[in-house]
Amino acid sequence: MSTRIVVVGGGTAGARLAQRLPVTLLGEEPHAPYNRVLLADVLAGRYAPEVIALPAAQEPVRRGVRAVRIDRAARFVECADGSRVDYDRLVLATGSNAVLPPLRGLRGSQLPSGVHSFRTLDDCLELRAVVRPGVRAVVIGGGLLGVSAARALAALGAEVMLAQQGERLMERQLDAQASALLRTHVESLGVEVHTECRVSGLRQQDGAVTAVELADGFVLDAQVVVLACGVRPRVGLAREADLEVRTGIVVDDELRTSDPYIHAIGDCAEHAGRVYGLAGPALDQADVLADLLVVGNRSAGRNGGAQRNGALAGASAPTPQPRYTGTRALTRLTLSGPDGLDLAAFGEATALPGDDVVQLTDATRRAYRKVVVRGDRLVGGVLLGDLAAVGTLARAWEGDEALPDDAPLLHLLTHDGGS
Repeated sequence: MSTRIVVVGGGTAGARLAQRLPVTLLGEEPHAPYNRVLLADVLAGRYAPEVIALPAAQEPVRRGVRAVRIDRAARFVECADGSRVDYDRLVLATGSNAVLPPLRGLRGSQLPSGVHSFRTLDDCLELRAVVRPGVRAVVIGGGLLGVSAARALAALGAEVMLAQQGERLMERQLDAQASALLRTHVESLGVEVHTECRVSGLRQQDGAVTAVELADGFVLDAQVVVLACGVRPRVGLAREADLEVRTGIVVDDELRTSDPYIHAIGDCAEHAGRVYGLAGPALDQADVLADLLVVGNRSAGRNGGAQRNGALAGASAPTPQPRYTGTRALTRLTLSGPDGLDLAAFGEATALPGDDVVQLTDATRRAYRKVVVRGDRLVGGVLLGDLAAVGTLARAWEGDEALPDDAPLLHLLTHDGGS
């Protein structure tokens, strides 16, 4: 008898698992699963919403279905429409929610008119409906999401201001020089960038936003405000089911939660103390779990057949179990405009004492390359403008193998072995 696998969540991780295995996929959004990485391109008008749809699942996706409760004893999921879905294995791929900052003028999850999160396709479509040339838009947050949103709004002709609390853009991924180059490019798109500024509140009139207040008293007039302050794992369903939750839903190397019949993958999962919140690790986790569930199903079938046929237990060698041991995630971003800019970053871009650093800057081509080497290992790097070497660098970093003794470090930045 086949195992009934139920997946809660139709994002990157859940959709990937549904492509690999016949599962019942419960998707809360009314849309078919889509590539969230490309939302900024939909907002900018480069892609139609249907273009970013993910490959179809093996079984039809149940759209617009919100799971509200897990009964672990009886092994079923209760949905908001009153239906229940039985499972043998449950996979939580509930993703993450946009972080709403503690600002004056924000109360709970109900946003004033003109204030938008930037997390879902509906968020994106709502923004496209209200942004017109000349509209004054403020993006709060200067990370990857905020920079992407600001670029997209500028492409629509909005007057865009980007407010970042930290001292530089994308400070989690970039070193100071790369961030400065990124800022120059973003400003060339017409975006007004404010760093080291803390947003304290929103001004409203008749329930609609009119301005963003900064802690130093400065005021940014705004008709549209985009909240791009990061994401937080969506763990409410797991917590109410009394699963172990820290920052995310805690899983082991088999992506099992504290209940052996429930797994978690993607943005909601915490493995070895880390929540990734990126597409690459979500895909890796889905692939490993698909292999695990296939192996487990085959083993169960063989064991049942052996018992029915009176065969000796252990007559055949056990199938090696797949394991998830973590992902080394590469961040990539493409900024469009008259002179587009490609960016890639991985690992530790800021060197520690004793590290070797190789850095190349080409002002004419607006290109910047930097790698950090610790001992005989590549531990991080940043590339802007010219990504010809990113394929070679990513493979060396992801493999975590010793660098050749006879190869000069400069070779890492000048070898264009495929991107």
